[in-house]
Amino acid sequence: MKLTRSLVFGGALLVFFAALPYIGLHVAWVLPSTVNVVNSTGTLEVLALCFIFAGVALGYDVIFGFTGLLSLGPVMYFATGVYVFDITLTRWNWPLAPALALTFGVSLVLAVVLGAIALRVSGIAFTMVTLAFAQAFYYLIEDNPHGLTGGDTGLALSSVRLPEFMSGAVSNTRNLYWIAFGFLVVAYAVVWLVTESATGHVLVAIRENERRLEVLGIEPFRYKLAAYTLSSMVATGGGVAYILLIGTAVPSAVASTTVTLSILIMVVLGGAGTRWGAVTGAMLYVYLQQYLLKVAAEPSFASMPSVLRVPLSQPQFLLGTIFVLFVIFVPGGLAGLASRRSRSLKVTQREGRRRV
Repeated sequence: MKLTRSLVFGGALLVFFAALPYIGLHVAWVLPSTVNVVNSTGTLEVLALCFIFAGVALGYDVIFGFTGLLSLGPVMYFATGVYVFDITLTRWNWPLAPALALTFGVSLVLAVVLGAIALRVSGIAFTMVTLAFAQAFYYLIEDNPHGLTGGDTGLALSSVRLPEFMSGAVSNTRNLYWIAFGFLVVAYAVVWLVTESATGHVLVAIRENERRLEVLGIEPFRYKLAAYTLSSMVATGGGVAYILLIGTAVPSAVASTTVTLSILIMVVLGGAGTRWGAVTGAMLYVYLQQYLLKVAAEPSFASMPSVLRVPLSQPQFLLGTIFVLFVIFVPGGLAGLASRRSRSLKVTQREGRRRV
């Protein structure tokens, strides 16, 4: 019964978001773009960005939430998807299919090799190694090797070899929205299949007690490497969708430690190890990030007292405050809150039946 309800709810969400570009309702004070219309270009771009980071956060949840490994390196694979795809199309003028193949091929090799190295240690040492790899990659693309990455100025994506429906023109915002939504759907399907399989149960067992698995004769290393690789490949797919949507690769926007911490916050906000929690947390985080920019630019705030005007003009301050309040008052994130409410409702129903 629970599975049936989940399938119906999931199907309804799929239909709703797929049809959203056709909905022209005017909604004031809710949408993140300056034009308060559901299917406006600005709103669809923000929602597409929500889908992209929801997929990346979902992939990160495999290694962090399900396997219990705190990696600070997912941004490296996200940036790999952005830059390798951008370079092959823009600098080398490759067709779309070979560009995608090389992008995911490079990411796969990096994930297997660097993951095998990082997973030789555990705990905080593993976290520091992944952070070191991510930082090294950031400085590499910032250094603009052989003039490929554009350095701090960025590298604009050339649409010459892209199909017309995938180019970054404003008229194709609806198509890019669907590409981003399709990425999230595929990412969710893959992560669901893996985490619901026997491999997924082993990953959870690693999180709970890795030593017990070793006693049972199961080698955790290859499962951890599989989780690391899957997480990295999903992040790469998010990077490809991101550069198609945004059209420009800049190191600070796609490869900095800030992006990694943002992905971690997304998962914590939603609830680690729950899949839907990671998706919801990421969409909420990105949506608030963009919406608070709109709030900060509201002209009416200029007449407010400084005690209100100054915080409202600092979107990152507001976002940080919301996150701190969430951590304090909503432990376990949105998924934890939903779980507690569900248990409370069941207890109330049982007590009601006993009284009857």
